[in-house]
Amino acid sequence: MKVTVVTAVWNAAETISDALESVLTQDHPDIELLVMDGGSTDGTQDRVGAFQDPRLRMVSEPDKGIYDALNKGLAAATGDIIGFVHADDMLAGPAVLSTILRAFEETGCDLTYGDLDYVSAADTVRIIRHWQAGDYSRGKLSRGWMPPHPTVYARRALYERIGPYNTSYRIAADYDAILRMFSADDVRATYIPETLVKMRMGGVSNRNFTEIRRKSREDLRAVRENGVGGAATIAAKNLRKLPQFFLR
Repeated sequence: MKVTVVTAVWNAAETISDALESVLTQDHPDIELLVMDGGSTDGTQDRVGAFQDPRLRMVSEPDKGIYDALNKGLAAATGDIIGFVHADDMLAGPAVLSTILRAFEETGCDLTYGDLDYVSAADTVRIIRHWQAGDYSRGKLSRGWMPPHPTVYARRALYERIGPYNTSYRIAADYDAILRMFSADDVRATYIPETLVKMRMGGVSNRNFTEIRRKSREDLRAVRENGVGGAATIAAKNLRKLPQFFLR
């Protein structure tokens, strides 16, 4: 099966090469890498262009934010399976995509997900927080469970079924999409108990108290709109993060 990886980027010249290299060095033979650049002015486009790889295609144009860019990537994707590698992230090893595709082939599932390591921005070998997703059951959604969004790979048919990212969310459209995915009727999800992605610390939703508060409000809206819980769900979701700082 062909896999499409979408990378949305805007002014990330310092990290974009690591992200793209982690995809282009995968041992899976059929990869499409779509880089959706929002009109970077810091040299990001030069870093992307330096790869000169026919599997990579860059579209550079203004967008309305990361979720708009991801939607453009979804619309352009031609792969059977679609996933995302954000500009600050890296696939954890060269066999990640082949491991994911093997899970699809062996189980016939609609989507897969795995574990994620938050790493130091200055030293990506140093693990600060380990997100162990664990097995999925639908009832866990109301208890604050969610998988790491960058580890989720889904069939293109599932994205066509649930629709694009809801761009009325500024920070939590990924959480909303996950809730729609995992609560879809008859969805089949496969957990891969391995670290699939490394994410540099310092994401937009955790930069300061204002952003954390905005994220919590949007998370609450997402669980209510998807009918999976309320304030207790968001409290449980946040509490689930605490053990991640002690798991390695």
